[in-house]
Amino acid sequence: MNSTLRATLLSWDLRLEVILVLALAGTIYTIGWWRLRERSRTNLIRNRWRAGALWRPVAYLGGVLLLAIALMSPIDVLGGQLLTMHMVQHILLVMIIPPLLLLANPLPFLLWGMPKNVRMGTHRILSHKSRFRYYLRQATGPGLVWLVFVIIYWGWHDPNAYNLALQSPFVHDLEHLSFFLVSMLFWWHVIGAGPRIHRPISPIGRFAYVLTAIPPNMLAGLAIVFASGPIYTYYEAMPRIWGLSVMEDQKIGGVIMWVPGSMMYILAALILISRWLQQEERKPALPQSAWASDEALAAPGIKK
Repeated sequence: MNSTLRATLLSWDLRLEVILVLALAGTIYTIGWWRLRERSRTNLIRNRWRAGALWRPVAYLGGVLLLAIALMSPIDVLGGQLLTMHMVQHILLVMIIPPLLLLANPLPFLLWGMPKNVRMGTHRILSHKSRFRYYLRQATGPGLVWLVFVIIYWGWHDPNAYNLALQSPFVHDLEHLSFFLVSMLFWWHVIGAGPRIHRPISPIGRFAYVLTAIPPNMLAGLAIVFASGPIYTYYEAMPRIWGLSVMEDQKIGGVIMWVPGSMMYILAALILISRWLQQEERKPALPQSAWASDEALAAPGIKK
């Protein structure tokens, strides 16, 4: 095996704090899922298997595993040497891991994985009369979340902020944390996972909401691809690996942000519109009495 490839594959930055947080999140979710699954078995409720569906922990634990890979694998290590790998890491943190976690609707399972007093306390602060719920709803409205999402996404790709993040481990962690948290809020509105404290967005509204994230992502990617010189000067001082020059690496990184990054939003939009069309098809047809009566024939719009 090539020595460069071997060093790349073995470049894992195992961080105890990250491992503990992810292990705890996975354990609590799994316990809560098992408890709700057992509870649904004993209660005669409609669709009792939906709460304990196996795909939920698979999606959630898959997201946790990808988060570990994004933060501790060679992807993170090489992100300090190649813009290309840093962009791959950002796509994982912004466009893949958050929707994967939220599809599992983690809140109820995480709560059921915790002690009863914690579960009841959380229920109180999220109840309809709670002031915390009110302020949380005001601070996380769809429009505000979208705006903050774009500001943070563009802000961290500013050359000064980007170079600082690569030079300072603390700032680098802050960058990743802000990317992940604001992306969780963005996809929360798209997927509709709990807690459901906002007015539900219609399927068409979700479709449009996802599509509005494409132009900011494309503009950032295009700016990187067609730059006439190195944007992120930090990489000029790094040893070049894989035979990529600074400009070649920069163009590939920009293309990754522009094309695969935009495709993730397009894919999500297509899934949303497909689900909406399926729901429309499943709606029962109107009985003849509802559309063939004299009153219906004389309704406004078709009256002669």
